[in-house]
This record gives sequence, C-alpha cells and structure tokens, in this order.
Amino acid sequence: MNRPEEIGYADELLADGTVHRRYENGLEEWRRRTSGHPHLVHWHDNRGASGTDELLGDRIIKRSLADGTVTYARDIGYGRTLWARGEKVLVNRSSFGGRMGVLLAGLGVATLAVTAAQLPPLSMSPEQEEALRQQQAQAQQSSGGGGDSSGSGYSDDGSEGTDGSGSGDGSGDGNDWDAQWDGEGDAWNDDDFG
Repeated sequence: MNRPEEIGYADELLADGTVHRRYENGLEEWRRRTSGHPHLVHWHDNRGASGTDELLGDRIIKRSLADGTVTYARDIGYGRTLWARGEKVLVNRSSFGGRMGVLLAGLGVATLAVTAAQLPPLSMSPEQEEALRQQQAQAQQSSGGGGDSSGSGYSDDGSEGTDGSGSGDGSGDGNDWDAQWDGEGDAWNDDDFG
C-alpha cells in the first residue's frame, strides 16, 4: 500500500527504573510506567510535549497528549510501530539483537510495505477502546499474566512527541520494574509501546 518514513530509536534503562528513549531524528523521551496499570506509560520529551501511551489490545496503542489530543498506533511486529495513519514507522533498534537483528536489517524488514489491515485507526469511541482493554486483559489472563504478546516493544509511534506519533511503554507492578524493563524476553518487547 505505502512505504512509511522510518524513524529508529533505542531505549536505555536508567537506574531509577525509567527509560530514556533516543530517536534518530533527535527527539528524546523519558518514560515511566504506572504502578498498578501494566499497560500505561507516562512520558515527556525534549521538545516540551508530554502525555501517556496505553496499550489497548489488538496491538493498538493510544497516545494521549497533555493538551487532550489523542492519536493511535499499531504494533506490527519486529520492533515496528505504525503511527500517523501509516506515514511513520518507529523501529526499535535496541530490540534487534544478535543474528536476528542482522538478518532482519539485511532483509529490510523495517521498511516493508504496509497494508491497509495494519493501519491504526483514525479514531475510536470510548466503547471501542474499552472493548480492546477487555480483550487485552483476557489475553493476559489466558497467557499466565505476562506481558501482552503483541510482538515488538511498543515502539513509540515514532511520534515526535508533538506530532502525534507517540511512544509508550507498558508497565509492571510497582516492585517489578527491573524485571519488566531488563531488555530480555517478552516483558520488554511488549511493554515498551513503540
């Protein structure tokens, strides 16, 4: 369908349990999870924007800016998240490790064409959002309570903070932040809402 602009980023876990995300275009975000809400991340960036990213379900990420603006993104796997109706794809460079990263980079997986089925919604009703939250909760319960199985670290939508392509991180419970943000396994991959 179309070939989105690719913006890479890398995450660094800080000593206080927050994440410093650096985008290749110069945008930086500081992200922290919300205790008690495993799918909500608060963030602010170096351009004065702030808000939250929430993993709803069906790999949809809701970005709410402090001014009330809401945009949606979709995690499409391999550390890629589509934002701005498919015009941007954020690529989590820190999630590509070892041979798999070399293979995917060599194949150009990050910039594969995007299909209409992968596009995030333009808008959603509160009822639609709640249905996705319920779906997410049911999927988490049936998988034993770990992170959601959405595939890539929710790479923040490559959102440049104010341009509507946000970023988000999942969250863990209050005392398990290191276990959730250690860069290993599914907890990291599905909780960094990209």
